Amino acid sequence: MPDDVWEQFLRDSVDGVPDAPKEPSARARTVAGRLGDQPAGEQGWRTYTPPPPRRGKGWYVVGLLAAVALLVAAFDPWDMIGSSGGEGRPGPPLAQESGRPTQAPPVEPGGRPTLDDPFKGSPAARWADGTAGITVPAAQATGWMDKAQVARSLRKSRDFLAAAGLDPAVLRGERPTRAIALINPHQPDMKTYLTAAFRTPSAENDPLLLFSRFDASHARVVGDVVKTRGRLTYREGERGALEVTADVTSVYPVVRAEAGSDEVVRTVVRREVVMSWDDPSKIITEPGTFSLVSYKVDMTNGGCDDHSGYFLPEFGAERGADRSTGGETVDPYDRSTPISEGVGSADGGCGTATRS
Repeated sequence: MPDDVWEQFLRDSVDGVPDAPKEPSARARTVAGRLGDQPAGEQGWRTYTPPPPRRGKGWYVVGLLAAVALLVAAFDPWDMIGSSGGEGRPGPPLAQESGRPTQAPPVEPGGRPTLDDPFKGSPAARWADGTAGITVPAAQATGWMDKAQVARSLRKSRDFLAAAGLDPAVLRGERPTRAIALINPHQPDMKTYLTAAFRTPSAENDPLLLFSRFDASHARVVGDVVKTRGRLTYREGERGALEVTADVTSVYPVVRAEAGSDEVVRTVVRREVVMSWDDPSKIITEPGTFSLVSYKVDMTNGGCDDHSGYFLPEFGAERGADRSTGGETVDPYDRSTPISEGVGSADGGCGTATRS
């Protein structure tokens, strides 16, 4: 046999002859027989139907966009990249404040406020309206109160803030009757303060420390929306009391009182109020009222060194730089630090606000 024929024979012995019939193994014959007995179209429990083929490069583009979105969410917690809704519009509304922020909010798209858009150019454009901007924590039994009593006291604490700083009648300069009704009338110092604050207001007895009021002959609030941002916290206080602390910033857009006025300015007010819901078996109090432990205020464009008992915002040329009590330059929207001691007091002085 020639050498080349012998080598071809050896290769065919190892690789097999192309297209040559193959004898199935015994296991293969058994499986083939069992499958042949199945109804047409029935799939075995280990069978697999591949997905339809992917077309073009669309899947890769979607994956890339999803990865970019995740990176933006991870590295842009303040939504600074997307803070503008385009064409000078603000970004989406902010979630409720769950704790003290670590920095001031970013600068919003510029522009002067108008009657139709009174919060334009302000971080408050993304804040909630009224009491919706005040975070109320979940209730837990604390001190002398059970869970239900704590929840009720937290709601009443928020009701006080609404009656003191959001009530349209009070904003027009009326007496805050509903808010005062929630204050323990048996506090001697508070009785003195409330009597003097509305009769002969002064630096020491200034109603603006607790209540937001505008002189109706000087300015009026634009529309019926006040933007707020803040939260309530609570703990066990003295003698087992429930001590609630409110830290809330409110933004009031206002115009001159004269009919037809259209120059909109903003008064920004931040208050820290500590309320003690006392155990009536230990403290003389009235049901449904709290004792005031402390209260502080910081305001921008509300009238500096004025103790008329009303906010007196400045307009036009008289306005100059936005000013704030506190004797220093401040950002009225920065909630990352507590209100400084002495702010709102007789020696607090006047400072300059970086924005309004």
